[in-house]
Amino acid sequence: MTLFRSKPRSVRSRATWVTALGALFALGMVVALVGGAAAAPTAVSLGAADSFAVLAGSGITNTGPTTISGDLGTYPLTSITGASSLTVTGTNHGGDAVTQSAKTDLVTAYNAVAGEGPPSPIVADLAGQTLTAGVYNSASSIGLSGSLTLDAGGNPDAVFVFQAGSTLTTGPGSNVVLIHGAQSCNVYWQVGTSATLGTYSTFRGTILALSSITVTTGVTVDGRVLARNGAVTLDTDTITRSTCSRSRTTTGTTTATTPSTTTTTTTGTTTATTPSTTTTTTTGTTTTTTPTPTTSTTTTTTPTTTTTTTTKKKHTTTKTHTYARPARKHAGLTG
Repeated sequence: MTLFRSKPRSVRSRATWVTALGALFALGMVVALVGGAAAAPTAVSLGAADSFAVLAGSGITNTGPTTISGDLGTYPLTSITGASSLTVTGTNHGGDAVTQSAKTDLVTAYNAVAGEGPPSPIVADLAGQTLTAGVYNSASSIGLSGSLTLDAGGNPDAVFVFQAGSTLTTGPGSNVVLIHGAQSCNVYWQVGTSATLGTYSTFRGTILALSSITVTTGVTVDGRVLARNGAVTLDTDTITRSTCSRSRTTTGTTTATTPSTTTTTTTGTTTATTPSTTTTTTTGTTTTTTPTPTTSTTTTTTPTTTTTTTTKKKHTTTKTHTYARPARKHAGLTG
């Protein structure tokens, strides 16, 4: 009778460990995939609002010489105060159909930026920080009293999204610095109420504010100031609509020329020997004829068998033998 024998304990233990490790590996892959997805915010389409450097909902007020590179518009309140001291490189659309379409698309873009996530929480003052691409959220306000550095890590398409539950306020002389390929066109500031940029500060990115935006004296903006419902106030500022420099991939064919090397391979059994020369025919496009001395040995090579055939030259020797014939007796001779 054959009794059932259980597997040794060591075998069962090893199988248990393998199963456990497999489960841990699968769990790790899931976590990695989820984590990777969370770290990839996407660029937001501004639609018709993309061409605007300044866009307002209840009028624009300007004091002093302000330069705007990009379009300008306001709707539904269409008043623009101080327009004579504005230098606009673009189109002043006022409250025309283009502005109205841009305002509609601004609402869509605002909601899209507000919906980016999942976000990482940030402190109230971003000064002194270096941040990589991602979504950053403050349930209340966002402030900047010094310099904020945004690092794209060499990726020109890296996106930075900032979400403020209430206000955005930057201090005098504050600065947003872009490094390692970061671009202003990929930086978005969604503001739950109003935004104020401090005097002589440098700001980068597109501001999408629910209410108003105030740009105080001497501010440089590389981006856009877009106010959904409120007014935009300017004072001797420079505002340049940001554009993206997209990465390009070049596809081509590179041909490298190297010195030619000819390899001659002999196949088959085609070796002809003549008294004075040997002619070898090879595969490919090269036939080589090499004079060789007359030899007595010819070697023939085949793919699987090597046969040595020895041919001996025949020497023919002709010998002439002289035989002395006996002298015949002639009549009259004695002997």
